[in-house]
Amino acid sequence: MNAPHPPKVAGIDPAVPPPAHTVAPTPAAPGAGPSPDSALPARNTPTPTGPAPGTLLQDRLAGWVSDLTTLHELTERLSRTDALEPALEELLRAGSALVGARRGLVVLEPADGLAPRTTIGFGLGRADLGHMETVPRGSLPHGALLDAGAGTGANAEIVHADLFAEHGLDPRHREVAARLGYAASYAVPLTTESAGRLGAAVWLYDEPAEPDEHHRHLIGLYVRHAAEHLALLVEVERARTCVATIAGELLPSRLPRVAGVQLAARHRTGPRGGGDWYDALPLPDAALGLSVGSVTGSGPSAVAAMGRLRASLRAYAVMEGEDPVAVLSDLELLLRLTEPARSATALFAYCEPALRRITLAGAGHSPPLLIGERRTEFAETSVSAPLGMLACWEAPSVEIQAEAGETVLLYTDGLLHRTGDPMDRAFARLHAAAASIPRTLRRDPGAVADHVLRTVLPDGLDTADSEEDVVLLAARFD
Repeated sequence: MNAPHPPKVAGIDPAVPPPAHTVAPTPAAPGAGPSPDSALPARNTPTPTGPAPGTLLQDRLAGWVSDLTTLHELTERLSRTDALEPALEELLRAGSALVGARRGLVVLEPADGLAPRTTIGFGLGRADLGHMETVPRGSLPHGALLDAGAGTGANAEIVHADLFAEHGLDPRHREVAARLGYAASYAVPLTTESAGRLGAAVWLYDEPAEPDEHHRHLIGLYVRHAAEHLALLVEVERARTCVATIAGELLPSRLPRVAGVQLAARHRTGPRGGGDWYDALPLPDAALGLSVGSVTGSGPSAVAAMGRLRASLRAYAVMEGEDPVAVLSDLELLLRLTEPARSATALFAYCEPALRRITLAGAGHSPPLLIGERRTEFAETSVSAPLGMLACWEAPSVEIQAEAGETVLLYTDGLLHRTGDPMDRAFARLHAAAASIPRTLRRDPGAVADHVLRTVLPDGLDTADSEEDVVLLAARFD
């Protein structure tokens, strides 16, 4: 395998020789005398062969149409991806078809040094990528492209047509190539004029090979389109991360420790960020204030409104937390005066852990769920409109007496909406999930919240992108 040998030409289609056609003899001009050959018998007249007029042009046009059709189909498939990882996988899949390679990898490493940064393989497992990471970065084709920086042109490429015939190849690179079974590589940068360098893509051949000029041109066209699409997805991913970070910072970084009660919370936010919140606040006289709520809308404005309402509710809870109706009345007045175009739902509970007594009031919010050994039931709360929907909000509070070992589960409506079921069926699903919690998990409020979340939203619905935020706040009383 160390002996040099000529590389093969790789591509999506083999070269198709033009068909041979018979050309009819050109008739003599009028008035011209007979040619010397005309006197010969017809059987002795040689018939010239070769391409008919226009055949080469037709074949060339047919090739162009085929190429454009292929590029159109591949770019359409790429354009339908709306997240980075599927887009990178599609880039590798389409590139493999264009250059005739079976495996490849793409390294996303923006030149500005900001996230996201990732490496994705096509036909390569995590262990294979790990082996490649042991090779000095500059010895790998994508490493050379990335380290070249902004000076790398848009048409730059690195071709290793026969790795084992090259002199000066890094020994570790040779060892890893032999271990993974590839003998040639073709690498191109992912760059745009506006975003600069985004990363590099590499395709690996099992045998010595390289794409010809025709297929290099095709992959160049495709990669330029792919880089623009990836640049947009990078900006979307950064915006999502920023919104999620801001929303996370507006929620409690940790839950307080209060004697007589154990707390756990779970929060799932959509790609644009939503306005669902939860809070747990120690209050005077060893009491505890619990709240969940949801602001209408999504995106940065909803996140900002959520932060303002949560901060205001904390202040009202400190002043008059023992009266949940007064707390929500103040919050409703604030919302109506400061943000008249927005509404919100909220639930506030004043807990006395030593007595296992809970006084709560809700504004358009779903009732909490009481989970214990002998009962699993929704708390009977009064029906009330959301905050900001009435000129003056007020609804009576209710009191719940919990038993030792019981858990009170507060949640937002996103848990129900993500199921896609009508509300009555969603409530039934939630009740069934709570009733099915194994006895061994009931001592841990975090395990209770996880079980409910996975059971109500199976098959990854709890982590999938959705416009609906999900919040669960579980309080287990000793």
